[in-house]
Amino acid sequence: MSTECTHLDLVAVLEPKNVEGCPECLAHGGTWVHLRSCLVCGQVGCCDSSPAKHATAHFEATGHPLMRSVEPGEGWGYCYVDEVTVPTAQLRALA
Repeated sequence: MSTECTHLDLVAVLEPKNVEGCPECLAHGGTWVHLRSCLVCGQVGCCDSSPAKHATAHFEATGHPLMRSVEPGEGWGYCYVDEVTVPTAQLRALA
């Protein structure tokens, strides 16, 4: 397993367009704990502490390996493939 993300070249969307909640949870009347955003396409989904785990489901459906927290005050990312956290400073350097 790598200690660094080898997929940062796929980052295309650092900030999601709007974050009102997890769109899939909202559509089905579900709830979420924290929100994550795909760094490849910008899709927002709920975290793995949420009942539906839509962010991970998005990775499994699309293969998009990178997400980031969109919680206020947070900016870290995560690579599902390399199983590593991407520090906030590293993501800011991509902007």
